[in-house]
Amino acid sequence: MQSQNRIFDDFVKMMNGAAGTFAGMTREAEGSMRERMREWLGGVDMVGREEFEAVKAIAVAAREENLALKARLDKLEAAAAPAPAPRSRKASPGAEPPAQ
Repeated sequence: MQSQNRIFDDFVKMMNGAAGTFAGMTREAEGSMRERMREWLGGVDMVGREEFEAVKAIAVAAREENLALKARLDKLEAAAAPAPAPRSRKASPGAEPPAQ
């Protein structure tokens, strides 16, 4: 029985060592991956959510102002356009009379 316990104890110690090594490798891989992601994201020129929302609000306001100015311009152009002259039925001097 003594020999069986010793073999079992050695096996348990070996498995604990392997589990500890595996856990260390996992932590090292996670740390390495996080560092690479930080480097990659640091190189990417991204805007924050608050900055994006501010620019979006500015764009909406500019669009509304553009539509208001377009409506105003259309109204001014319509008022400035000369009214079409009514056609006269009289023949102008020197013109031929209509054929009958």
